[in-house]
Amino acid sequence: MSRRISPVIPGFGLTLGYTLVYLSLLVLIPLGALFLKTTQLSWDQFWAVITAPRVLAALKLSFGTALIAALVNGVIGTLLAWVLVRYRFPGRKIIDAMIDLPFALPTAVAGIALTALYAPAGAVGKLAAEFGLKIAYTPLGITLALTFVVLPFVVRTLQPVLADIPREVEEAAACLGAKPLQVFRHILVPALLPAWLTGFALAFARGVGEYGSVIFIAGNMPMKTEILPLLIMVKLDQYDYTGATAIGVLMLVVAFVLLLLINLLQRRIETP
Repeated sequence: MSRRISPVIPGFGLTLGYTLVYLSLLVLIPLGALFLKTTQLSWDQFWAVITAPRVLAALKLSFGTALIAALVNGVIGTLLAWVLVRYRFPGRKIIDAMIDLPFALPTAVAGIALTALYAPAGAVGKLAAEFGLKIAYTPLGITLALTFVVLPFVVRTLQPVLADIPREVEEAAACLGAKPLQVFRHILVPALLPAWLTGFALAFARGVGEYGSVIFIAGNMPMKTEILPLLIMVKLDQYDYTGATAIGVLMLVVAFVLLLLINLLQRRIETP
């Protein structure tokens, strides 16, 4: 007979119970209430709400700009994490602290600052206008705001992984004749990719639901620069609570499917 091995730290049942209660109160019950509210609509009414041209345009804009911002930060964030971990230089601590500013800064303040800078009358906006480029009140401005807000996710996710990769492994590969590109491809990429996907997923999820920093620089023009969170607020202002919850369910389902696919890809990469 096999003997059950007791864990070093007991209390699995108690901690599991606290975990389930905590998760239910903060996540499952509110999401369940969202779906329950939506059941007040018939299927035809629900379908009419989520397939309205204004909703589909906002859906495409919100998820498209969040995806682009996450990809941009995937590249820039990797470079920042590499520089901060692998090199020592004056001002490194200051730059490292600045990475967390989007976390500490209220998103509305970030939106106002970005709008003042990139609006047609702003310093950068004037310069861009001379080249025929408009940043504020366009999808480009929304992408820029999201890129600022989600910057820390990729950097902070990759930093500990980079710190744990021994440099001796790279040096040994170089001594055996591996070129820098081969070292990067066969040593660094396999070690960093799962963490990179995690940071990308976090950045994408935050970008999809971002509201405060976007509404100022977006211009909020229906069918052009109106994001889904703002459209939900418009529905709430019109006392259309079922319509707002229907759009919320749409956002939740689409985001869940995309994040699930990213997690499945990450699991497949991690499995040898």
